[in-house]
Amino acid sequence: MCKLRSVFTPYPDQRPGTSGLRKKVFVFQSKRNYLQNFVQSIYSSIDLLDRQGSTMVVGGDGRYFNQTAIEIIVQMAAANGVGRLVIGHHGIMSTPAVSCVIRKYKAIGGIVLTASHNPGGREGDFGIKFNTANGGPAQDAVTNRIFQISRTIEEYAICPELRVDLATLSKQKFDLENKFKPFTVEIVDSVESYANMLRNIFDFAALKELLSGENHIKIQLDAMHGVMGPYVKRILCEELGSPANSAINCVPLQDFGGQHPDPNLTYAADLVETMRGGQYDFGAAFDGDGDRNMILGKHGFFVNPSDSVAVIAANVFSIPYFQHTGVRGYARSMPTSAALDNVARATKIELYETPTGWKFFGNLMDAGKLSLCGEESFGTGSADHIREKDGLWAVLAWLSILATRKQSVEDIIKDHWQTFGRNFFTKYDYEEVDLDAAIQMMEDLELMILEKAFMGQRFAVGEKLYQVEKADNFEYTDPVDGRICRNQGLRIIFTDGSRIIYRLSGTGSMGATVRVYIDSYEKDPDKIFRDPQASLTPGKR
Repeated sequence: MCKLRSVFTPYPDQRPGTSGLRKKVFVFQSKRNYLQNFVQSIYSSIDLLDRQGSTMVVGGDGRYFNQTAIEIIVQMAAANGVGRLVIGHHGIMSTPAVSCVIRKYKAIGGIVLTASHNPGGREGDFGIKFNTANGGPAQDAVTNRIFQISRTIEEYAICPELRVDLATLSKQKFDLENKFKPFTVEIVDSVESYANMLRNIFDFAALKELLSGENHIKIQLDAMHGVMGPYVKRILCEELGSPANSAINCVPLQDFGGQHPDPNLTYAADLVETMRGGQYDFGAAFDGDGDRNMILGKHGFFVNPSDSVAVIAANVFSIPYFQHTGVRGYARSMPTSAALDNVARATKIELYETPTGWKFFGNLMDAGKLSLCGEESFGTGSADHIREKDGLWAVLAWLSILATRKQSVEDIIKDHWQTFGRNFFTKYDYEEVDLDAAIQMMEDLELMILEKAFMGQRFAVGEKLYQVEKADNFEYTDPVDGRICRNQGLRIIFTDGSRIIYRLSGTGSMGATVRVYIDSYEKDPDKIFRDPQASLTPGKR
């Protein structure tokens, strides 16, 4: 029997950030109806006529509280008129696969249960976000509507006795004692749907030769006990022939093995150390939900994420998909280094600079303006296949380049710098700082850089001189729908294209995170190769 239950009290803190609602697990467990309130707000944000009898997708990264949340989401979907839910086997589905399955089933949207690269377990984080029919994160108009509903919600609908079997690939039908019936839950193998999509993008025969042929390379892929383990095993090992021991930490765990599932030099230190030994030619790591990636070459040569998307752009026709479709445009988030700009300029391809958040890329993709995009936060993706960043797509893109060029990762990067110049790039994260103090600091800094006297100032660092050409609070006008996004981060831009960026992040679960980005451009060949690993991963403060 489905019921309407009164809300004890609305919560004022359920505003979705750039990647949904993220809180500590104990918040979802200890606050009465906290999850139910937000889930009902998602369903209520969709007009009844649109959701009645519709299909929605549900999947998560397997972290603690994942299955409990799915049970509630299923019970509430039935009571809210959703006709069919498509759920990943055992409730697990990577974020890229959720986007893929939404598009495959022509669903009206999907609920993704993940806190991405944040820690898991009882003491860790949990997150929930809504993706719309294009497969991408909901736009601001939708998330604002969800937030407004969450602040005024009075009741939620639920079928509390409904139970589903997540462990069996099946179609489960339920006759409900309400006006919405029947209700179907389909448990699917999301790995196969996702793998089939990739087969239509990459040359799997060439990749199989690279990984298991006579002169095959040796690779090491670390799933960090996140959701990507089954995808890596099935696609890279079983189908493309890389040995089983090429993939490590491939069993998804609720606490990610007690580790931080963030693919960077700090948290994937074991992989970095393994790669330094010289046994493997190529290495990669993935985050908890599979949308981020880190690329390493032999001897632990680190590929900065900003360089990674630029190198893929410069070698984009190594990927068969782009040989057929051509390239419509490139895009990067504002804090990402301008390495991609250099490629776009040289190839005369349009470059878009967007605020942080994959939804801005999705709008450009839907309008046919974008083919390849990336973020400094280890995210890379392309148009038309999905509307999320995709860690495994990036790895297969790099392997396609290796198969075509028959060079090492390090040589490919150094050739790229020689051709386009080099952006020495790093960032520092100041985490869990007092929100009010962080806001005040940003306001004071904005006043300083916008003063007329700040323009033209010169700063010497070693032998290099930087002169301020422009300073602003980044504002984005979407070329598709004309909407304006203000206050996206403070930029100090120098005459040679070097930059310093300050911004507040919206992906943490507690306090505020202040991020500082340093992007120093160098085109002098004699200086490009100084300290080849100077572009490093985030520093924690």
